[in-house]
Amino acid sequence: MRRAELVMALVMAIFSAYLMWKSAELPIGWIPGEGPGGGAFPFWLAGGMLLCCIAVIVRWVLRASPPSRSTEPYMDRHALQLFLVGAGALAVLIGSIHFIGMYGAIPLFLVFYMRFIGRHPWTTTTMLAVVTPVVTFFFFEIVLRITLPKGYTEPLFYPLYDFFF
Repeated sequence: MRRAELVMALVMAIFSAYLMWKSAELPIGWIPGEGPGGGAFPFWLAGGMLLCCIAVIVRWVLRASPPSRSTEPYMDRHALQLFLVGAGALAVLIGSIHFIGMYGAIPLFLVFYMRFIGRHPWTTTTMLAVVTPVVTFFFFEIVLRITLPKGYTEPLFYPLYDFFF
């Protein structure tokens, strides 16, 4: 556990520094009359993430956090099984997007994960599996005007497009 905490903090710190460097290719400050530059949000977000990684590393060196003092393995057999099931479910989700689209794949994933892995009640699972794709549709397709993949279900969305556009 101790080694995993340090490795993850170092990897995330390197990734944060890379994101800061890459986003600095665009203006990161305030542009008068326009607002923040195109790279401002990713730069400062990555900067905050880098500071958090540095704090984790310092706490690791000082052994101030429970994981930094732990001698337990990072993943036991049960945790590894849960990880593999979750990774497999995500792989199926990504693979099914081509056929049934985001709005079909997301509810199926949520039903599988919440009901059969998380053992949540059917009411909670069904409510979230129905509400999530609807909110996602309105946010991406209507508000942001970003089309998400719909696969073979795309003709079902034509009446919605006619209504909103």
